[in-house]
Amino acid sequence: MVAFCRYVDSSGATRLAIRKEPETQLAPRPKVCPVGDLMGAEIEQKWLQGNTLFSLGKTDFDQLPTPTEAQWIDAPDQLLPPVTCPEKILCIGLNYLDHAIETGAEKPSLPVVFSKFNSALVGHGQDIVLPKISDKVDYEAELVVVIGKTVRHVDANEAMDAVFGYAVGHDVSSRDWQKGRPGGQWLVGKSFDTFAPLGPAVVTADEISDPGNLPIRLHINGETLQESKTDQLIFDIPALIAHLSKFMTLKPGDLIFTGTPSGVGDARTPPRYLAPGDRCVVEIDGIGRLENTCQAEA
Repeated sequence: MVAFCRYVDSSGATRLAIRKEPETQLAPRPKVCPVGDLMGAEIEQKWLQGNTLFSLGKTDFDQLPTPTEAQWIDAPDQLLPPVTCPEKILCIGLNYLDHAIETGAEKPSLPVVFSKFNSALVGHGQDIVLPKISDKVDYEAELVVVIGKTVRHVDANEAMDAVFGYAVGHDVSSRDWQKGRPGGQWLVGKSFDTFAPLGPAVVTADEISDPGNLPIRLHINGETLQESKTDQLIFDIPALIAHLSKFMTLKPGDLIFTGTPSGVGDARTPPRYLAPGDRCVVEIDGIGRLENTCQAEA
């Protein structure tokens, strides 16, 4: 199976494409090949509809021909979120042991669950907008799980069968709204427009042999501020899926932001918050590199 991305072409049409990352840092830029060039426009448009793509499986993707060298084109600088209309964006707080330690919080006995709205999604190369009503906007690098099957009350031993794939995520967070308002306004503090960068592509699950052992990093303006591995997860992916499915039906295209490692700006001395012009890069080995620039709200 493969990595899928979405973008708008020069004619204004939304395209679904296979994405190929450079094999080395010295290699040319990433490449894409539209699915329509391989399977025809009708299949591409069908797979673009809603969350159809994420309910497909190996049998469907085995039909994809291998692109020829001539079919690969340079990836656009700006992409759409690879999942554009998830029914649910579920997020897990305090799920890295090193992050829980740095915040002084106790290790949670159950997953700490919150959510974001779809309007927070942006893709690779699109801007993070820093709102006028927040002075403490923070960064959080995250591994994102994309659900591929409808499940409810699934056992942890079977939960990985529900995973379509993985993407790189950035849980941008307004700390002064999340923690500095009456009651702790987690929902609005996490759901400002553009506060959920996602991309550059969704890598299908079979491409990642061990999602519980992936290096994850965040750089701002070239400085590494977060660097860890997903083996720091307190609740691993099967446990998260099993837990969430106790409360709600998970459906193809649903997203689970699995938590962030240590190094967040709010826990630093002095704190380090996002500022206009900051270039944020989140990297997860085997999945990709998500880049977004911060801009002040107009």
